[in-house]
Parts: sequence; structure tokens; C-alpha cells
Amino acid sequence: LVPAEVWRRRYDQINAFEAQLIASGTTILKFFLWISPDEQRERLQARIDAPDKRWKFERGDIDERKHWDDYRRAYEAALSRCSTDPASWYVIPSDRKWFRNLAVAEILVDTMEKMDLTYPPADDDIASIVVE
Repeated sequence: LVPAEVWRRRYDQINAFEAQLIASGTTILKFFLWISPDEQRERLQARIDAPDKRWKFERGDIDERKHWDDYRRAYEAALSRCSTDPASWYVIPSDRKWFRNLAVAEILVDTMEKMDLTYPPADDDIASIVVE
């Protein structure tokens, strides 16, 4: 992990960048897909056990698991500092992929329905065009 002053600067940069996007009309949705340490262990072991999944595994993953609490504190701070009213984080429990997918899909659908999206208008005379 990096020193706190580096992270504080990065938080400010992230918030400033997101504010620019929002000012230009962009809707921001941020999802933190949280898995438990037990689920991570099971997924890592499954990658080792399945020859067609081994490409996803790196030996460093085992060492990084030892820093679980450090990473947890770091992402909790990031989620807290970089969650604003127009760009808040959604923390999605992701031990079960079906639930993760459903939760994200529901948030996306709800957000898009509120946007009242429409197709742009076509030229008035377009219906009379015949493609030969």
C-alpha cells in the first residue's frame, strides 16, 4: 500500500474528475463488488484445481491475502472519501454471482428508467426515402 498523503491526493483528484463528468451531464454509477475472505479462498483454490482456470491465478494472490485487513481499511477509506451525493458507491455482496448480477442489473435499470431516455428525432422526410 502507498503512504496516506498519496491516497489523500488521489481521493481529491478522483472527486474532482467525477465532478467534471457530472457537470457535463454524465451519470456515474460505481459498484464495489465485495467478496468474503472465505469466498476468495474458494475461488483461488478453484482456479488452481481447474486446468482451464489456472491462467487466472498468480502466486502473488496468496501473499496478498495476508494483507486482507490492510486492503479492507484502504477500500473503506476510498469508498468513504470518494462517495458523493451525485456519485455514490454501491457496495454489492458478491459471494454469490447470481445475486451480484441481479443487484447490479436492478440499479442499472432503475437509473436508466429515471433518465427517461429517448431516441433522437429523425429527419421529417425520412419515411419517404426508398433505398435501391
